[in-house]
This record gives sequence, C-alpha cells and structure tokens, in this order.
Amino acid sequence: MIICITGSVSTGKTTLAKRIASKIKGKYIDVNKIITKYKLSEGYDKKRKSKIVDIKKLNKVLIDLIKKSKNLVIDSHLSHYLPKKYVDLCIVTKCNLKILKKRLEKRGYDKDKIRENLDAEIFDVCLNEAKEKGHKIKIINTTKFKQSLKYI
Repeated sequence: MIICITGSVSTGKTTLAKRIASKIKGKYIDVNKIITKYKLSEGYDKKRKSKIVDIKKLNKVLIDLIKKSKNLVIDSHLSHYLPKKYVDLCIVTKCNLKILKKRLEKRGYDKDKIRENLDAEIFDVCLNEAKEKGHKIKIINTTKFKQSLKYI
C-alpha cells in the first residue's frame, strides 16, 4: 500500500506517518531527506524561509521509490502532488488553529511564517490540492493525537 501523508506544517504528519508505517510494516519516507539526498532544492525563498523544490523532479524520484516497494508511507506537505495512480490513500492531517499556532511558535517561526501556515490550514490548501489531483482522501484531525490514532 502506498500512502501519502500531507497537511499544513505542524499538523502531525510525521508522527502519524511513522506510526502508520510501523503498523503496516511499511517503509517511512521523509521527503525532506529525499530533497537533500537527490539535491532537488533549486534555491531558497528568503521571504517564505523555505526551500524551492521542483515538484516534477521530486515526483520522478518518489515514483522510482514507489516502483521498488509495495508498502510506503510518504511524509510531506508536498506528497499530495504525486499522481493519483501511484497512491492508494492520501491522508490529510488537520489541527485546531489555537493548538497549531502553539506548535508553530514552539518551532520558533516568526509572525509572518506562522500567519502563512495558519492561512494554509484555514483555507485547506493541502486538502483542496489533493482533491484536485483526484486522490482517495482520508482526513485525520490530530489536535488530540491519541484520539486520532483510533482511525488508522
């Protein structure tokens, strides 16, 4: 089974992805490590304080990994950009805005970065993009993480 876990920053993607990978005896894929390993970053956006990634190049690498494995859990807010034919399930993590704001502050993000990420959550950016790609979607609210685990 190929599962991609997507959602706004700090909504619990990594924790959920690692637990699901363990449960299905699958391989956990950290897309940030893939970006570094395959040198897929094409620069740095100073305003947004994030790497610039060519999605087509990233998808090519991820598709190659998918073709070599039957059980993968792909963790990234970019994972929903994979074509639907390669993904069995796209899980979108959601989180209460007050909790999300605290998580972002704990990471040391400045006000603009926090606002950008809260806006992404408010407007369901990852969810809407996953829908546009035609993925089979499951939404998991990770606000109370222990409760959310009963859905996996």
